[in-house]
Amino acid sequence: MERYANRSGNSAVIGFEIGSSFISVQFKGTARTYSYSYGKAGQRHVDNMKSLARSGSGLGGYINSNVKFLYD
Repeated sequence: MERYANRSGNSAVIGFEIGSSFISVQFKGTARTYSYSYGKAGQRHVDNMKSLARSGSGLGGYINSNVKFLYD
């Protein structure tokens, strides 16, 4: 799991792991990891999340607005 840069300083996201067709995300306050895949969340959303994770900004907000319950 790679540490999320959290450039805004107030994200609930603390870590992520990127695969070819998924992204797994870990949030503060839970040991559970949430995986978002092309099959469930859609390729466009997963690719956007990968980009946001790498940039260290906007991932938590994107998840809450677009894919909150679309994890595997």
